[in-house]
Amino acid sequence: MQTFIPHSPRFWYMTPVAETDRPILGVVVGETHTLLIDAGNSESHANDLFAAMDAEGLKRPTLVALTHWHWDHIFGLSALTGLVSIASTDTKNRMARLLPYEWDDASLDERVKSGIEIPFCADAIRLEFGTERTMRVVLPTVTFDDTLTLDLGGVHVVLKHVGGDHTADSVVAYIPEEKVLFLGDALYANLYAPSWRMTAEATLRLLDLLDRFDADAYVWSHGEVVSREAFEKDRDMLRELAHLALDFPGNEAVMTAQYEQKVGRTVNEEERELITFFVNGSSET
Repeated sequence: MQTFIPHSPRFWYMTPVAETDRPILGVVVGETHTLLIDAGNSESHANDLFAAMDAEGLKRPTLVALTHWHWDHIFGLSALTGLVSIASTDTKNRMARLLPYEWDDASLDERVKSGIEIPFCADAIRLEFGTERTMRVVLPTVTFDDTLTLDLGGVHVVLKHVGGDHTADSVVAYIPEEKVLFLGDALYANLYAPSWRMTAEATLRLLDLLDRFDADAYVWSHGEVVSREAFEKDRDMLRELAHLALDFPGNEAVMTAQYEQKVGRTVNEEERELITFFVNGSSET
């Protein structure tokens, strides 16, 4: 069940749903504008957020910013009539490629077969929309290339195009007054590769870039809002695994042994999965 949580009076978020791939939606409340971060994976998702905002007496958004082009972050845009939508130029271009697509079962199955779509996303679309596939791709109205700062009145949001393995158009949203960094999916693996993967070079570059933001809270779109201490623990793990991937490219056994020696214990399930991602990234580059 989704809940709508106040991190502070100026930043709220709706929790994710794994089964239908609903990501966290962020709401930044300013004195003159309210910004929605990501549009949701369906009109129903967006409308659920509006209902939660209404229940809390919050002003509905006037702006929406997209973190990247994937369906679960953009299909709610058709419900956000009257809002100014913002995305990177790259995100808009990638969204435009979806315009010819049909979303019935046969079309989804064909794209999965050809490698354009992945089974997990096709299954989540079926669960979220049922048999009524009325989704409509709506392109953003405002674009930027590198950085865009929004003044919402008493609070700002810095949109920064950061890229990464998950998708090259990834954008993060930084709220300096709240010291909140909305990561989107930037640090996740590339799910559209022949096998799910991360590359050492892209991961290290992105981690160095994210270190430039002075944040106390970090939002993982398909996870939770975590403290700086928790994020730095994940960051250090990713950095260590990335360096091992550079030192022992494609060698899962040696990477695992070296990491276990470093941390003094057996790798856990998450670490084992990440090692596999880096091994895949080494073998596919």
